[in-house]
Amino acid sequence: MAVTLPPFAPGQRIGLFGGSFNPPHEGHLLVVETALRRLKLDRVWWLVTPGNPLKETTGLPSQEDRMAACRRLIGHDPRIVVTGIEARIGTRYTQETIAFLKQRAPGARFVWLMGSDNLASFHRWQKWRDIAGMVPIAVIDRPGTTLRAVASPAARALAASRLGESQASALAMRDAPAWVFLHGRRSDQSSTRLRAAREGA
Repeated sequence: MAVTLPPFAPGQRIGLFGGSFNPPHEGHLLVVETALRRLKLDRVWWLVTPGNPLKETTGLPSQEDRMAACRRLIGHDPRIVVTGIEARIGTRYTQETIAFLKQRAPGARFVWLMGSDNLASFHRWQKWRDIAGMVPIAVIDRPGTTLRAVASPAARALAASRLGESQASALAMRDAPAWVFLHGRRSDQSSTRLRAAREGA
């Protein structure tokens, strides 16, 4: 099956931001905007997954609906591309998706983006050590998870490859493993809270 990637050029710094985004919210957009600015990224590919293997998917809105919600949230920023490529290539896990993208776009400088809430549970991801060895990772602080994230098993295991925040702009050009924890403006919105409010309305 032929799969067309979002537009890119060799040497471009591209952030990969994956999740179910049910629903997407200001906190997600802050992660992306912070990464674009601090990491000097050229693009962010916003990867809307068919479903998160670590989360319950009953009642999950369609991928198309969630992608449309992401596009409404983003507006018209040409640097951010919403894609459902995982459904088209048939990957279930992040490690598989990154391997595919690196093979198909060997000249791109990919960086995996995650909120600090994801770092706290990163050690539960399928082949998380392989992910850390494939692409640099940028962790963006989220309210209520800072201490749990930096004390997590993954953060401790990868401590030797952590860069200081002052080195963030060079992260995309570093060989993995390399990661940085970025602090900045935060939003206390969460998909869980928004779903609960919607269901309680």
